[in-house]
Amino acid sequence: MKVKLFDFEHEEDLEKAVNKYLKTIDNVIQIQYQTSHFSHDGEQIYSFSCMIIIQE
Repeated sequence: MKVKLFDFEHEEDLEKAVNKYLKTIDNVIQIQYQTSHFSHDGEQIYSFSCMIIIQE
């Protein structure tokens, strides 16, 4: 097995990157998605991430 990780501040960027990657592989075992947010210097920062597990 192998994993591929993605992390973006905007969900649309994550979606585009994951869809592009999925076109290049065949053996997806699982996809996990997570969101988080935190504050830095009073600014709200979001993180949209995805882990794709594939069979080699």
